[in-house]
Amino acid sequence: MKIAFFSTKPYDRKYFDLANKDFGHEITYFETRLTRQTVKLAEGFECACAFVNDQLDASVLIALGAQDTRLIALRCAGFNNVDINSAKELGISVVRVPAYSPYAVAEHTVGLMLALNRKVYWAHSRVREGNFSLDGLLGFDMRGRTAGIIGTGKIGECVIRILKGFGCKVIAYDKFRNPACEELGVEYVELNELFERSDIVSLHCPLFKETYHLVNNDTIARMKKGVMIINTSRGALIDSRAAIEGLKSEKIGYLGIDVYEEEGEIFFEDKTFEILTDDVFARLTTFPNVVITGHQAYFTREAVSAIAQTTLQNITAYENGDELENAVKTD
Repeated sequence: MKIAFFSTKPYDRKYFDLANKDFGHEITYFETRLTRQTVKLAEGFECACAFVNDQLDASVLIALGAQDTRLIALRCAGFNNVDINSAKELGISVVRVPAYSPYAVAEHTVGLMLALNRKVYWAHSRVREGNFSLDGLLGFDMRGRTAGIIGTGKIGECVIRILKGFGCKVIAYDKFRNPACEELGVEYVELNELFERSDIVSLHCPLFKETYHLVNNDTIARMKKGVMIINTSRGALIDSRAAIEGLKSEKIGYLGIDVYEEEGEIFFEDKTFEILTDDVFARLTTFPNVVITGHQAYFTREAVSAIAQTTLQNITAYENGDELENAVKTD
């Protein structure tokens, strides 16, 4: 199948070319994101392969449909950037990669917790400058702290297992309880109770209308003073302006994010010599108790390899008329 591959990076080419030896698809790589302005590039391609910051709203889907694109192959788990109802109306199938390496994201999540707690980033900079003072680097024992996990799917479960190993008390919220988490001794509570009791709040839920700005002024007000908030899921789960106010008031003691609600124009690109025009993001970078990584939580060899394999399997299944196990459905 002819595939228009958007938002291409060197590592995408490497792992997809390697995996494609077993599938034989015809892949054309485009470095640009898929947007209203670039959708013309997909003309003549039956499949468009997209990533987290590609735009797949109704207007883009209509244009794709008019160009005879019939399959959107997302090489990610989330699909909040796709107008699924419009895709269904246009007869465009959407497939995704529901799981690649939950361990990758979970390990990065806990890495952010430790970096913030033990001020690893500051300590590293100091030592390089010959400053071996410990002033300002005081952390806390993870053991005995209450961690609130929002979303107990595969990634949330992996985070819980790691935190249990540290000796944390883990409470969780999810509409659907995970029996494996219950066996680990996790206490499921209502969302407000989780916010009120947690020393650490870690987000592992998808972005839907109900979860948009889940962390906001009201929910931050419920949290403990000095709470640590971690987000390696979707940027818009956190109201960034509310987070800034929480940091300024010291209600939020630590913030670790691998995602940002307006990351589309920033992440995955080298902006070294450019001026940031996003004032909210720029403000977040000024806080000494904030660690931001550029959507790299998933980024391990194992995960990227699994993403390539599953994406190409999804495309092959569509081409062969097989059942699409990883199809995104509206219901």
